Amino acid sequence: MAAEDAAPEGGPPGLKANAIGFVDALVIGLNSTSPAYSLAAVIGPIVALAGIYAPGVMFASFIPMLLIASAFYYLNKVDQDCGTTFSWVTRAMGPWAGWLGGWAIAMTGVLVVGSLADVAVSFALLSFGLDSWVDNAFVRQSLTVLLILVMTAVCVIGTELSAKVQNVLILAQVAFLLIFVGVALYKVYAGTSAYESVEPSLSWLNPFGAGGAALTGGLLLGVFIYWGWESAVNLTEEVQDSATAPGKAGIWSTVILLITYVSVGFAVVAYAGPAFLAENAGEEEFIFAQLATDVLGGWDWVLLLAVSTSAIASTQTTIIPASRTALSMARRRALPTHYGHISPRFRTPDVSTWWVAGIAIGWYLVVNQISANALFDSLTALSLLIAFYYALTGIACAVYYRRHLFQSVHNFLLIGLGPLVGAGLLTWLLVRSVSDMSDPANSYSGTSWFGLGPPLVIGIGIALTGVVVMIVWRLRAPAFWEERPGVVDPDLVHGKEH
Repeated sequence: MAAEDAAPEGGPPGLKANAIGFVDALVIGLNSTSPAYSLAAVIGPIVALAGIYAPGVMFASFIPMLLIASAFYYLNKVDQDCGTTFSWVTRAMGPWAGWLGGWAIAMTGVLVVGSLADVAVSFALLSFGLDSWVDNAFVRQSLTVLLILVMTAVCVIGTELSAKVQNVLILAQVAFLLIFVGVALYKVYAGTSAYESVEPSLSWLNPFGAGGAALTGGLLLGVFIYWGWESAVNLTEEVQDSATAPGKAGIWSTVILLITYVSVGFAVVAYAGPAFLAENAGEEEFIFAQLATDVLGGWDWVLLLAVSTSAIASTQTTIIPASRTALSMARRRALPTHYGHISPRFRTPDVSTWWVAGIAIGWYLVVNQISANALFDSLTALSLLIAFYYALTGIACAVYYRRHLFQSVHNFLLIGLGPLVGAGLLTWLLVRSVSDMSDPANSYSGTSWFGLGPPLVIGIGIALTGVVVMIVWRLRAPAFWEERPGVVDPDLVHGKEH
């Protein structure tokens, strides 16, 4: 469904077409990845794996993301549907694969929203010196739930408001990160670092410098730090120039993220030195809080607020793909129709948005009752779902355009080979993740669930639940499953309009 067709005359309200522009979509794509939080979460583990070659591993992680972003661009060009992967895979490969792709996207939001809001609250409290509030589980969790509700309300009130909030948050986030990078590198060259600093070298960009095992582990982490840029494409029906602008925003998001991640990677490794970072890899995102104090002194709240604003922004934008995917599935009768309800006043999918938030809050509170490590394990399970639906999208691109791949070198490389290589890399990472997660020792908790690592059990549980829901809905409402795969319109390949 194209954006201009979203609100047929005399029919029910559709999503608000042309609500935001390219820059707004780009900002939402960037904020969905939560760059400051992502860096805080993985910089220690990546350096533990790759040492001084951590920037190179971050660069290597960018390659499959760029290839899949190309698939998103070309698929959005021929099908501007806010369900993105769900709609495209259904059209290219059939309703069964499409439904599972949509389920994976929706569940990623459920798994991560609570954790993002928790980090946002924790770092905001730390920046104001309220450390004791962070240690109080009731206070922290109550504020986390409140933040999720506020961000959900912003999503429902309107895409324009969401974009304005995101513009402010990304400016604050980038400014804070640049201040940190500048001060850290200045102290390295001035010889005033509190650690065994090392001067940066271009050789650090070699992803193979630390060996194949380090590269593999780093790529698995890279799936997480780059994930989320496609939120710009989920807003395709609400973006001006919907056929091309959302896809371009997705591609540019990955490029800007690459520059940001590599820059901060150089600064952190140079300032703290690989030995310190490796020793403290298990501290997760809070190692960033310590470095903020060491680098910025009394101004450490600047970086703490960067991580907080990053997580706040991502709390909001991560709701967007899940809610738009549920909307798309409902209007294609792949889910109950009430999930497709659009607010007549705000022209946003209010029912699906609140449902995503409600389930995410429930997941966050229940998992926290198990243990804090269980929450981290649920985040680790994200890599399985992300790799799955990204790989599906890459394959769908080649399949959908299959009759046109050999018409030009451009088509073969950018529409066929590139997305397939990206899908292949992500499939390999998916298999590798399953292998690693099968060992309970590799989980944060170090405990065993049914003889497997908790992240794998969570991932399998979500997948099996999806299959059960799909089969039940297939029996109750078979209309969606009568759809048949197709191929892309040849006129659209050549950029012609009907």
